[in-house]
Amino acid sequence: MRGIASCLSENAINVSHSSCSSYPNHACVSPSLTPSVQNAVTCIYKVILSNQKQLLIQVTWCKNQTTQGLTINFNNNTSTSFRLNTNSRLFRKKKGNKMIEADTSSKIEVFWDLSNAKYDTGPEPVDGFYVLIMVDSDIGLILGDLGEEATTKKFKTSNPAPKVTLISRQEHCSGNALYATKAQFCDTGIPHDILIRCSGENEDLKHPVMSVCIDKKTVIRVKRLQWNFRGNQTIFIDGLLVDLMWDLHDWFFNPVSGSFAVFMFRTRSGSDSRLWLEEKLVQRDQEKAEFSLLIYACKSL
Repeated sequence: MRGIASCLSENAINVSHSSCSSYPNHACVSPSLTPSVQNAVTCIYKVILSNQKQLLIQVTWCKNQTTQGLTINFNNNTSTSFRLNTNSRLFRKKKGNKMIEADTSSKIEVFWDLSNAKYDTGPEPVDGFYVLIMVDSDIGLILGDLGEEATTKKFKTSNPAPKVTLISRQEHCSGNALYATKAQFCDTGIPHDILIRCSGENEDLKHPVMSVCIDKKTVIRVKRLQWNFRGNQTIFIDGLLVDLMWDLHDWFFNPVSGSFAVFMFRTRSGSDSRLWLEEKLVQRDQEKAEFSLLIYACKSL
């Protein structure tokens, strides 16, 4: 990621939704091309427990021809993990619980029910499931349909719910050069539709163009991708400055099977993270964690 991070500069161009009309919006119209398929989704959550102890929980959903399942790691320690393969004949237990032998002093237990899980096109379930992580008999993280009140009654805990912040989401996709996803950039914001399309100018593949649309508005349009294969722009979403960085080097100069492009959306933190707010409000928001969305895009040859 050093290459893409180095693209960030002080000269990034600010693009607000009000200026989106300067770009043609035809790129946001869904073409006949089917969007690429998600193969894996990884979310990293920062959890502050009731005793003020902090924990990083990494949740990965994956799906390919032979495997569909879930992996959970704690504090970036791969030796402390939970793995579930719902396709395997031996390990296809879609409902249960398991104690995790953690290297930390915490007692971690995972409860899950994927027996009625419903999926869209990706590996991440969208309905009919829950995954619950208990840390020292307290609620650590709840994913899915099991609400906080139901969890408290079922597991008989009276401690206050933890503070959970999604700080990173990574998506691995494969297929063509059209990518569609959703992202919520702050706790008080709403989910936004994101569409990234790399195609030719007027479908002339000799002059590739990258278009980025948010909520059906074209916010960035980059021409001559052979020369602009790395770069960054700044967009304005939900009162936040969000840096968009891209690295398409391997698509043009290392076009082998498995080569991928990287797209990153990252919110800014600190006093420059919000526009047009009073100083007191800015200071109060400085403790908020950054959020980043990374898309690793593998294009079929």
